[in-house]
Amino acid sequence: MIRTAVLQTSFLGDMVLTTPLLERVAREGPVTVVATPANAALLANHPAVHHLLVYDKRGADRGLTGLLRVARALRGTRSQRALLAQGSWRTAALARLAGISECIGFETSAGRLLYTRRLPYRRDLHHAVRLWQLGNAPGQAAVPDGALRPSLVPGASDHAAAEAFLAGAGIPAGAPLVALAPGSVWATKRWPYFPALASALLGRAPESTRLIVVGGADDRPLAEAIVAGTATRQGSDRIIDATARFSLLGSAALLGRCAVLVSNDSAPVHLASAMGTPTVALFGPTTPALGFGPLAPYAVSLQDETLPCRPCHAHGPVTCPLVHWQCMRQLDVTRVADAVLAALPRSGR
Repeated sequence: MIRTAVLQTSFLGDMVLTTPLLERVAREGPVTVVATPANAALLANHPAVHHLLVYDKRGADRGLTGLLRVARALRGTRSQRALLAQGSWRTAALARLAGISECIGFETSAGRLLYTRRLPYRRDLHHAVRLWQLGNAPGQAAVPDGALRPSLVPGASDHAAAEAFLAGAGIPAGAPLVALAPGSVWATKRWPYFPALASALLGRAPESTRLIVVGGADDRPLAEAIVAGTATRQGSDRIIDATARFSLLGSAALLGRCAVLVSNDSAPVHLASAMGTPTVALFGPTTPALGFGPLAPYAVSLQDETLPCRPCHAHGPVTCPLVHWQCMRQLDVTRVADAVLAALPRSGR
């Protein structure tokens, strides 16, 4: 039996993509996950997680005092190896201060000098596969036999909250739902035509189809613009704003009820992959080749492959370096709507 600590203190999507690694190493022994307060919430109920250790690195655990406190707690788990899914010097120091003898991470990571074993960072692989490889034995270069799927486990209360919201919005139990996720932390990754897409779908999708806008509190203005853009269209009661209504696992439960998701390159893509929801993902300054495309059973990634300036950033810059922002502006509404309509009958929902 091997006691393993997995340190993942990056973005929400990264935590979702870490779940195949958690499932892999959980077969070898108890797994402790070190997570931020936000992404720790994603792992509630997850059967691969034996112990969840919250590291509030920008809040209560900020600075050396917080680092030492979390290191003491991590030492108490008696973990024998640490898998550095997030590769900063801080997480590497945390594992070392916890007295973990074997520290494994990528050779490109900032904290690599503190690792006992460094793995190649395979840029040709999906990030979920890259992370999964952290569980390889010394000298092993294995990749999964088949496609990886991340996993989340919303609880009964999460599913109940989603169903209660839909019922309160007057949505029939069997109505096909198209989720629209217009937000992103990175401004250049936000496709500007979601209002036009909503209008197009209301005109082209079957009458029973409902649109639901998902996201956090910061996405509320985007949702309001989408709803306002359909205000004069007959049947605009078929669109509902669900932003900032749910916990993370509640959002996952809601996406699990949807027939298809349309999203920028952001966390909802990975939530939908974990819930098996067909996905149309929109890429602008980033590309699926960076390793963060959807892993849903049915998924389409749309992008403008003619622009030589793409990708311009690993995450998406605040503003377009060349000012024109054509990578998003040239993604045509009709093209996206066609992909959504093609996904609806395939979903079987």
